Amino acid sequence: MAKAVRASLGEMSITCQVCKNDLFRERGVKLNSTGGELFNLAWADERATGLICLRCGFVHLFASSSIRRSNCTASRSDT
Repeated sequence: MAKAVRASLGEMSITCQVCKNDLFRERGVKLNSTGGELFNLAWADERATGLICLRCGFVHLFASSSIRRSNCTASRSDT
């Protein structure tokens, strides 16, 4: 299982919009464009950071590279 992370943007901690949990699984997400796919240039499309809530599974997408992540020892939030 992927490591749990906590994330922040500047001084603000990121919590789940749905359940307010603060533990996430991180995944890179490719933001494909129609033109990129049409001309086989998908490799050049933008990337985003996906934070998947460990409690409810809601996916948060961030195009900003300013997100800071810290690893946690817990693999699931029970709060």
